[in-house]
Amino acid sequence: MVCGVESGFATLQEGIAMNTTAMIILADGFEEVEAITPIDLLRRAGVKISLVGLSSLMVTGSHNITINVESTLGPVSSLPDALILPGGPGHKHLLDSVSVIELVKKMYSADKLCAAICAAPAVFGKAGILLNKRATCFPGDESKLLGAVFAADPVVVDGNVITSRGAGTAVPFALAIVTYLAGKEKAGAVSRAIVYG
Repeated sequence: MVCGVESGFATLQEGIAMNTTAMIILADGFEEVEAITPIDLLRRAGVKISLVGLSSLMVTGSHNITINVESTLGPVSSLPDALILPGGPGHKHLLDSVSVIELVKKMYSADKLCAAICAAPAVFGKAGILLNKRATCFPGDESKLLGAVFAADPVVVDGNVITSRGAGTAVPFALAIVTYLAGKEKAGAVSRAIVYG
């Protein structure tokens, strides 16, 4: 009987995670580690993550790894629970996109999770969502965190904004997103499964 209850609880938890959605936007020149790590770990956690190309269905990263995405960025009728932006040279395309900036503003206003790593937190700065928030970024890009209180931690969580420093912090960044969306228990399970920490 107890086993049945535990099994039912596990199924319920998986159902909660599967109803949780995330979107990652990729532009040519994205940093592969910063994109693939959150995609992989969120899928392990049961979160449905959509791969969206800024302007193309085939997007090539900064180290010439090409990814076929599911769709290109267009009008978003239903906001996901999380928006994730990887860094790398491709972040400049995100920074220049009116559609990306508007989506970030909508996500933040709707109290949805906004997560960015490496140079991509600059997009949040431009969107005006970092005012008086603790945030971090790739070393040397601190001035682009407009309005933020800079913190040198590998990952910084402040309300519905998560920022991180670079490719080397991609795993804790992804696990912070999993924790936010699916809870500490799920994040712990994913962490153990990949033998992290």
